[in-house]
Amino acid sequence: MKIDLHSHTTFSDGQLTPTELVQRAQTMQVDVLAITDHDTVAGLEEAHLAQQQHNRVMHIIDGVEISTLWHSFDIHIVGLGVDKNDDRFLAFLTEQAKRREARAVKIAEKLSMCGFEGVLEKAQRLAAGGQLTRAHFARVLVSDYGVHSMDAVFKKFLGKGKRAAVKAQWPSIEAAVAAIQNANGQAVLAHPAHYDMTTKWLRRLVAEFKQWGGDAIEAAPAAIGKQKETLIYELARANALKLSTGSDFHFPSRWRELGRSPMPADSFPAVWDEWDLSVTR
Repeated sequence: MKIDLHSHTTFSDGQLTPTELVQRAQTMQVDVLAITDHDTVAGLEEAHLAQQQHNRVMHIIDGVEISTLWHSFDIHIVGLGVDKNDDRFLAFLTEQAKRREARAVKIAEKLSMCGFEGVLEKAQRLAAGGQLTRAHFARVLVSDYGVHSMDAVFKKFLGKGKRAAVKAQWPSIEAAVAAIQNANGQAVLAHPAHYDMTTKWLRRLVAEFKQWGGDAIEAAPAAIGKQKETLIYELARANALKLSTGSDFHFPSRWRELGRSPMPADSFPAVWDEWDLSVTR
């Protein structure tokens, strides 16, 4: 069974619409797909409608990826199986959207001081009503202002400590976990192997995530290296966390493709162990 519990659409920083994402997942023979756009569940209805047009069974899990602030680190918490219609949860995401908008204005101001005028309006058009992310600014700088790559944008302008970096006032991990669980979801620490922190800090992060009620941690992709993979398993075991898996898909790529995320060892509890995957949709 192919399971991918971390993916994005044009409602945040993905480049496929929810319909296109579902079609891609079908092509890649994915059996269980979670759509986890940044701080929004707005694309889920379209995804479910698109899946209804397919004869092949694929289970779509309603999800989200919430940005949080922990010490000086931006930490992402994935919510799986959330109630996308829960009023309190939607109010929480509305506040997140406001924080994103405020950060976007400040980023645009800093980019203007770097010589890039009119970036905000172009990034907003690119987002097309979805959540405005740093990736939209990066794509605009590449397409309209001659910066040669997305990587170069982050290394020179948008990355941590760079000229146009802005620290958003994200909520705490504890608040995100509570919001997800109050909406009947499971809280998952996203891509732990990718945070720019020492092993000591990562151990502390995972321990505090568990202390605040976190449910699971994403398995490390094979490309990250055996040492990191082993560490994630160790941290999951030490903190009694389930394992999740996801490609963090944004667009078709040889590096990140739907259904090519690592499956946890059979001896480990997984977030989907109690899901009913026998139903047709």
